[in-house]
Amino acid sequence: MTKFPAITRVVTGHDTAGRSFVADVGPLPTVVELEAIPGTVFHEVWATSGAPVLVDDGADPTIGPVVLPPPSRGTRFRFVDIPPDTEEFLAHGTSKMGAAFSEIGDEVASTVTEQSPHPLMHRTQSIDYGVVIDGEMTLVLDKGEALLKPGSVVIQRGTNHAWADRSGRMCRMLFVLIDGIYAPHIADAPSDCGH
Repeated sequence: MTKFPAITRVVTGHDTAGRSFVADVGPLPTVVELEAIPGTVFHEVWATSGAPVLVDDGADPTIGPVVLPPPSRGTRFRFVDIPPDTEEFLAHGTSKMGAAFSEIGDEVASTVTEQSPHPLMHRTQSIDYGVVIDGEMTLVLDKGEALLKPGSVVIQRGTNHAWADRSGRMCRMLFVLIDGIYAPHIADAPSDCGH
């Protein structure tokens, strides 16, 4: 399976006189391949918590375990490499979703049922910007789908969804997740609308 190049991160900071400088250059410290879905790799770039965010020279917020949702009142910035769907995954993937979402610290995000249109159906209480960098991806919703190619941007507004790679090759996506709360009329939206 084709692997994408490593991501180089440049982090800026301030010296004691308040002048800007490059504080860190190099590979991402947290890159994790999921055991439950081999080939799926999370590349953690940065995260913020609180709003407004404190602009400082604090510790690297990506050190530690991978967590799917953003911090409270914060953001999460990551790349995800997604392997092509296989017949085996589509047929038996539903049983692995608890383990997959546990690996990324959010088992309750999985909404998959036997009637779901894809084994990766999930929902998070966030606004997510998803950009296809390389490859192709299909956004699967309860009702409908959208084919995404390089440069496609998805504004994911807390809806039940899955990412299906039907292209036969790896796909790399960039995600920015922003913490949110559901509007009252969608807070208890069913996860299997139309099925």
